Amino acid sequence: MRLLRPRPTAPAPSEPGDILAAAESLHVRLGVREVLTGVSVTVRAGEVLALVGPNGAGKSTLLSALAADLPAAEGAVRIHGRPASDWSAPELALRRAVLPQSAALSFPFTVEEVVRMGRAPWASLGMEDDDAAVAEAMAATEVTDFALRPFSALSGGERARVALARVLAQRAPLLLLDEPTAALDLKHQELVLRVCRERARAGDAVVVVLHDLGLAAAYAHRVAVLRGGRVAAEGPPAEVFSERLLSEVYDQPVEVLSHPRTGGLLVTPLRNL
Repeated sequence: MRLLRPRPTAPAPSEPGDILAAAESLHVRLGVREVLTGVSVTVRAGEVLALVGPNGAGKSTLLSALAADLPAAEGAVRIHGRPASDWSAPELALRRAVLPQSAALSFPFTVEEVVRMGRAPWASLGMEDDDAAVAEAMAATEVTDFALRPFSALSGGERARVALARVLAQRAPLLLLDEPTAALDLKHQELVLRVCRERARAGDAVVVVLHDLGLAAAYAHRVAVLRGGRVAAEGPPAEVFSERLLSEVYDQPVEVLSHPRTGGLLVTPLRNL
């Protein structure tokens, strides 16, 4: 007799401030090396949380742990209030969407077909808004004009935007984005971070790994500064981004200034040219 798996259920609507993911005293080891040591962060609906820090600080590892893609050696990860291990893969796919650093496909899928893959978690629920979700995601990332082009024929920046569109089409309330601006030009870096803010404004929780401290200062509600696998500081950018802290964490003199027109935070390396 075949046992039928329970049908996954859609996530309940979130209220602003609800904790959609949390790491609690998290330790993660890769091989013999401890990459994260006692890390605790919370991810709230309605907020963009930026993970920043130098190379090797543990940002991508923390993102993978929050996605339940990496097991914890010690501590815990909770997603929507439950231990990550309690969710089945189909249930997780309805609750969190993950953008890895690179996207590679072996088959000649078109751009639209790649974006439509983001709708797969909803297939068993009989949702009828796939076309609308795909069209909305493609418009938000400005990839509609090359919907019928093969994904393999795109530039690196175009592929990055299509990969983000797939994540947006998934319509999960928790978005986990690993360096989504790395391959993008100035215009599209700004576009991606505006999309992050729009998703947060709509009630989603967004975690984004960034190397550009200026983008983090401008768009993140909160930042977590990682150093050596630990959280060196966490909070609103205006409170966390000090010249002393950033210069120490990055081992590079940094200036933190107020924009002369808007008063916004500017973060730049101190250069003696």
